[in-house]
Amino acid sequence: MTTKSALSFAASLLLMTTQGFAQQAPTDTYKPDGYRMVTIETPANVQFHIAGLDSDANGVIYAATRLGEVWTLKDNQWHKFAEGLHEPTGLLVDDDGSILVAQKPELTRLRDTDADGVADSYLLFTSGWDFHDNYHEYNFGPVKDQMGNYFGTLNLSHNNPGAFSLGTMGSAGGYRGFAYKVDKKGRFQPYAWGLRSPAGIGANSNGEVFITDNQGDWVPTSKLHLLQAGKFYGHPVSLIDVEGFNKDNIPTLSLDELATMSEKPVAWIPHIEVANSPGNPAWDTSAGKFGPFAGQMFISDQTQSNIFRVILDKVNGQYQGAVINFMNHFQSGNIRLNFDQHGQLWVGQTADGWGSQGGKPFGLQKVVWDGTNPFELLNIELTTKGFKLTFTEALDPNSVSVDSIAAQHWHYHYSGKYGSPKMDLAAIAVSKVLLSKDGKSIDIELPLTADKVIQIDFPGLRDGKGRSVSVDKVYYTLNQLITDK
Repeated sequence: MTTKSALSFAASLLLMTTQGFAQQAPTDTYKPDGYRMVTIETPANVQFHIAGLDSDANGVIYAATRLGEVWTLKDNQWHKFAEGLHEPTGLLVDDDGSILVAQKPELTRLRDTDADGVADSYLLFTSGWDFHDNYHEYNFGPVKDQMGNYFGTLNLSHNNPGAFSLGTMGSAGGYRGFAYKVDKKGRFQPYAWGLRSPAGIGANSNGEVFITDNQGDWVPTSKLHLLQAGKFYGHPVSLIDVEGFNKDNIPTLSLDELATMSEKPVAWIPHIEVANSPGNPAWDTSAGKFGPFAGQMFISDQTQSNIFRVILDKVNGQYQGAVINFMNHFQSGNIRLNFDQHGQLWVGQTADGWGSQGGKPFGLQKVVWDGTNPFELLNIELTTKGFKLTFTEALDPNSVSVDSIAAQHWHYHYSGKYGSPKMDLAAIAVSKVLLSKDGKSIDIELPLTADKVIQIDFPGLRDGKGRSVSVDKVYYTLNQLITDK
């Protein structure tokens, strides 16, 4: 990767003004050492726009396409499992081997009762929301928690003349812009609201559910949230289905009132630099089969055709954290991720209707690791005076200095406008850098301000072999500082 000296880089930051700048996608190819992408041949003469992806305990891959089919990949052979579905945008292999598919109007359970490899039972599981036949009323999910409950998210409509709208997106009622919960018996419950285009939903090994939402009106930049019951996530039109709100009083709410009601994201995702249209979170539960990032969250992006990592940090009992790019230049729009039992990361792709950096309209790829330990940022943790950055390999002490680190911060403006620039963007001075005894971590001291995104750049760092990292910047969402104990 081409870099400029850390000293000149830090100096260039000081020339920035305090308003938002154009956000640019990385121009270089970034990929950690030891990782490669493998392209999977999809069925011939099939528009294979994958929008749902999962695998079972035997490694069989299940893929739902936007044209209404479900396919299986077993022993390198594709078989059509189901068809005739209404633009599914999510799929879950359930514990009993049945398949739950998120169609626009319902969740459907598919079963292969005669074991011939083809679903012969299509049963309604739940349909507690309204579908108004608007192209943008997607149904994402489902995922499952440890108690056996299912969760999904419902997109707002677009260009629907019958919908209530305060910007680009709207709701004609029936829980559009909601997250929902469904129990084992299929009983539907509206769970949380204020979502715009929540195309990604995932559950970790503890059963915690996280969602991504796409930048747009009332969403300053794409973001990641922890899903919690009864919470409001910022887009006001969904409030028409919440007790106490209606089409008359919602427009009277001030920006300050709406901002106070809104949950802070676990992480803001810088627009274009990291993602435009993030998909579902997937966790590396492979216990090292996928390299040094065990337990971390990975998210793909449809527009940028990339994958990024999320590094969670629990501060004062609340999640906040950082995003950092992982790999780019995939062949199409990455929308669905799934780790299989071998520790391979499968990537379902579609570009139909939106476009993507990857030139192909659809496809399937996977990321595999060859055992080479990369030199990359592994972890970032907030401290009382700054941050602790931990790397996958020991650092060359000669590369570690105040001049090898640069930082800047900003915030986003919440409003009904489509997205937000970086507001009050400014460089912040790094005053001290201390290398740990094992050489793998550095503690950096710098001024900390809550409710900012902190970008930390480290292009000058090297490991003992002289390697530089493939990605030299990380973005930490600083919702709150560490309180005194």
